[in-house]
Amino acid sequence: MNFDQNENQKMIAQMVRDFAEKEIRPHFMEWDETQEFPVHVFKKLGELGLMGVFIPEEYGGSGFGYHEYITVVSEIAKVCGSIGLSVAAHNSLCTGHIYYHANEAQKKKYLPKLATAEWIGAWGLTETGTGSDAGGMNTTAVKDGDFWVLNGAKNFITHGKSGDVAVVIARTGEKGDSRGMSAFIVEKGTPGFSAGKKENKLGMRASETCELIFDNCRIPAENLIGIEGEGFIQAMKILDGGRISIGALALGIAKGAYEAALKYAKEREQFGQPIANFQAISFKLADMNTKIEAAELLLHQSAFLKNEGRKLTRESAIAKLYASEIACEVANEAVQIFGGYGYTKDFPVEKFYRDAKLCTIGEGTSEIQKLVISREILK
Repeated sequence: MNFDQNENQKMIAQMVRDFAEKEIRPHFMEWDETQEFPVHVFKKLGELGLMGVFIPEEYGGSGFGYHEYITVVSEIAKVCGSIGLSVAAHNSLCTGHIYYHANEAQKKKYLPKLATAEWIGAWGLTETGTGSDAGGMNTTAVKDGDFWVLNGAKNFITHGKSGDVAVVIARTGEKGDSRGMSAFIVEKGTPGFSAGKKENKLGMRASETCELIFDNCRIPAENLIGIEGEGFIQAMKILDGGRISIGALALGIAKGAYEAALKYAKEREQFGQPIANFQAISFKLADMNTKIEAAELLLHQSAFLKNEGRKLTRESAIAKLYASEIACEVANEAVQIFGGYGYTKDFPVEKFYRDAKLCTIGEGTSEIQKLVISREILK
C-alpha cells in the first residue's frame, strides 16, 4: 500500500475544510442545542459532489474511491460529528445499497437524485426489539399482485423524517431465516408510510434520528431490490462498507478532540508555563496521537480492500471497533486536558465527548464487531 495522500485526497481535504469552516463551524452548536437537521447544508454538500462520493459519474456521483470517502467523512467530523454522521449514512447506506444491489432501472431512477442530494436517503434495518438481532425483525412485506404491502416499524433511522427515499429491509419469510428478508425502496409520500417519534439524543443531535412507520404501505413490485429473500444478505454486505463510514466518523471526532486539546495545552498556563510542558499532559497527547494514527491506518487498509473488491469483513470490523473505541478515549482525555472548561459548552470538546459514544453503538456495537472478528478468525 502507498500511504501517501493522493492528489484527490489532498484536494478534497482542503475543499471540505474550507466548507466546514464557512458553513458548519459558525452554527454547529446552535444546531446541536435545537436538534435542527440542517437540510440546506447537505444540499450544498451535494453540489460539491460529497453526497455521492463513490457513485460513478454516469449516475451523478463523484466516482472516487474509499480513501477519498474516509477523507470526506473524517474532515467533516473534525468540526461536527452530526453532519459527518448524516453524510456517512446517506452515502454508504441508502445510496450505497441502491448502487451495489439495485437493478439498472432503479439505479438510473434514484442515484442521480441521491448523489446530488436533491433527495436525502434513509436506510431501515433496526427495530425496537431487534437491534443487534436484526434477523428477528417483525416488519413484514406481503406480495399482493403487482404490489408489496409493508406493515411494521423501524427505529433509530437516520433521516427518518426528512429523507425523501428509504431502503427498508422487511420480512418476507420466516422470522430468523437469513433468506426470509427482502429489501425495498420506499418513497416519501407513499400512502401508509410515515415518520414517528424523533429521538432526543445525548450526542449527534443535529443528525435526525426517527422512527419509520408502515401501515398497509403499498409499494410497486418493481421496488424490490434484487430478488426476494436477499435483503438480509445485502444488508450485511452494506454494513461491511458501512463500518468504514463509522470508523471514518470516529476518526474525525478523535482528530477534532485531539487538535482542540493540543492547541489548548500549548496556550493554557499553570505554574508559570504552558500545561503542555508537564509530562502528565504531554503523555496524554502522545497516547492520543498514537491511537489516531493506528485507527487511520486500519481504516485505509479496509479502504484498499474495498477499492480492490476484496473481502473485508474482518478488517472493516477491526477498523470500526478500534476507531470508535479510541474516539471515546481521545475525547475523554481532551475533556480532562481542558479541565473545568472542558465540561462547559463554551469549548468544543464536550460535544466531541458526547458525539463519540454513538460510534461504538451505530452500525454494529463494539460487541458485535468482536463477534464478527472472532467468527472470522475461528473459521
